[in-house]
Amino acid sequence: MTTFNPSTLQESRSLIRERSSVESPGCVLKWRQKQLLVLQSPQQTPPHLPPLTNEQWLIDCLNHSPIRLVRIDPGVGETGLRFWANACKRSGKMLYLRLPNTSRLPNRVSVSWGCKRLLDLSLASLMLLLLSPLMVAITVLIKLHTPGPIMFQQWRVGQRGKLFKVFKFRTMTVNAEREHHQVMAGQVSTNLHKREDDPRITSLGKWLRKYSLDELPQLFNVLRGEMSLVGPRPWAIYDAVRVRPDRLQRLNALPGITGAWQIESRSHLLDIDTVNDRDLEYLRNWSLTEDLKILLRTVPKVLSGFGAC
Repeated sequence: MTTFNPSTLQESRSLIRERSSVESPGCVLKWRQKQLLVLQSPQQTPPHLPPLTNEQWLIDCLNHSPIRLVRIDPGVGETGLRFWANACKRSGKMLYLRLPNTSRLPNRVSVSWGCKRLLDLSLASLMLLLLSPLMVAITVLIKLHTPGPIMFQQWRVGQRGKLFKVFKFRTMTVNAEREHHQVMAGQVSTNLHKREDDPRITSLGKWLRKYSLDELPQLFNVLRGEMSLVGPRPWAIYDAVRVRPDRLQRLNALPGITGAWQIESRSHLLDIDTVNDRDLEYLRNWSLTEDLKILLRTVPKVLSGFGAC
């Protein structure tokens, strides 16, 4: 059987440094029942993986490993998480954030959650069918309005900390992700990375965002089981790494396209802790009836352009 030998990591240090382009923090590896744990690196703890810079090298290592999934410590940081996420995707390995358990959240009743999933599948399918002409029109408008891809994909944290790519219509310039931290440099450190005057948003993008039309492709995420119609906000990596340790359990939940925060505050409330607390309150008091109420309240909010950003 092919194994993933830690010694190969040490032997490849020179190779990694020679091909340096973008550095991510060093980390410590632990193997546990065909899972690879990637932990924040303390001093002098073997086997130690030096700062990674060569994605193809990591992909080759993962391809030759018997592990089925990778669990990574959020403390590895944004650059490290994105680096491992891209490598795991290309090597066919699932990647999860290493999170505390959900003992402080109520147990889910399987019948109710089964009904929630059935509702998601039914409504998402119906909405895609009814809104397909609108989505085709938006596709044409984006293509005519600005060069670049129609869709925007970004790593988000899903159920049990699993990283997945969220789908949206592109509303920003082509190189928006590269300019993200430069644009958000003046933001309050405890706030979500959102700006009403974000210079990367195109004129068409502002209109799409005002009525949440850019989020229509997330219906495909719902069909894939990565999201629900109603649930907590799906954190981007740059927001997830700033979540306080005592609130990390919130990242175990299945995220949604709409939710309590979106219909109550949206872009008017950006403090990460406050948004997390509202999501945790929703999870602790979850019911199928509450989800239906949120869905009904979402419609007028979307039509009015409430809290667009």
